[in-house]
Amino acid sequence: MTAVAISEPGGPEVLVAQDCAVPRPGENEILVRVAYAGVNRPDALQRAGAYPPPPGASLLPGLEMSGEVVAIGGAAPRELLGSQVCALTNGGAYAEYCAVDWRHCLPVPDGLPLVEAAALPETLFTVWHNVFQRGLARDGETMLVHGGTSGIGTMAIKLGKLFGMTVIVTCGSADKCAAAVALGADHAINYREQDFVEAVRGLTGGKGVELALDMVAGSYTQRNLDCIAQDGRLVTIATLGGREATINVGKMMVMRQTLTGSTLRPRSADFKAMLAQDIRENVWPAVAEGELRPAMDMVFPLREAAAAHKRMEAGEHIGKIVLNVAGEG
Repeated sequence: MTAVAISEPGGPEVLVAQDCAVPRPGENEILVRVAYAGVNRPDALQRAGAYPPPPGASLLPGLEMSGEVVAIGGAAPRELLGSQVCALTNGGAYAEYCAVDWRHCLPVPDGLPLVEAAALPETLFTVWHNVFQRGLARDGETMLVHGGTSGIGTMAIKLGKLFGMTVIVTCGSADKCAAAVALGADHAINYREQDFVEAVRGLTGGKGVELALDMVAGSYTQRNLDCIAQDGRLVTIATLGGREATINVGKMMVMRQTLTGSTLRPRSADFKAMLAQDIRENVWPAVAEGELRPAMDMVFPLREAAAAHKRMEAGEHIGKIVLNVAGEG
């Protein structure tokens, strides 16, 4: 099969197309003929050598995909054979075939194009777990989301609005602010022109938000806490601004704030299976009914994965970037 591999740690140019053996599904796995694969920030971190795959995972990049099930392991349900699925993978989606735990798959409903199905799992699993399971989001609350036009940001907007939240986002330009509002955000703050802490306090009448979803960390950590309400929660899912932060612990105690965070890829297969089941029960009906769709940016051929990474790292995208794998020969 054709796959895109990481030749050595480095920039997008180290992504190279090569011939690889088709993986064989394990006992709890299915083999999917990949139609499309989503491109995500962890792929770029892995490529740069900053986010190594967990033990036993494929060395190929790619954490989500869609396609047709063409083989099954001994413990996988036989009725999956021939069906169309999208899946959260542990790596290996930048390839014509990918083996994945069948419990991490979701059925592609009628009316959902495979290209959009491939853009759902990574951001949906991440946002659902961090906003609703760890962040304890509730309808009627207000949420602050940084990077409002990123894959994570756009999914947070859509899920937040689907479940009755007010969503405030930050973006780096007027055009991106407008795009975020068009996607459903109630307010968009241009962080290059406004102090987002003051802006959030103003938008909430001085109260602050109940929840903030942050991918920056570093100096943003205390600033996030400064615009979170009493009993509010800060959930950090990436450290683009640095892994270390100084915070006012006394103020956090007085405000009874909660600071938490997580990474998804190293979690156990059983945990991801439970997460997939929760999504299947609580979110997937909205996908099946057409109420929830990913915000789509651009589709690149698999062999142009380097160009896809360049676009993502330049911050030019609004929504999800996807690789067309089925078009490869």
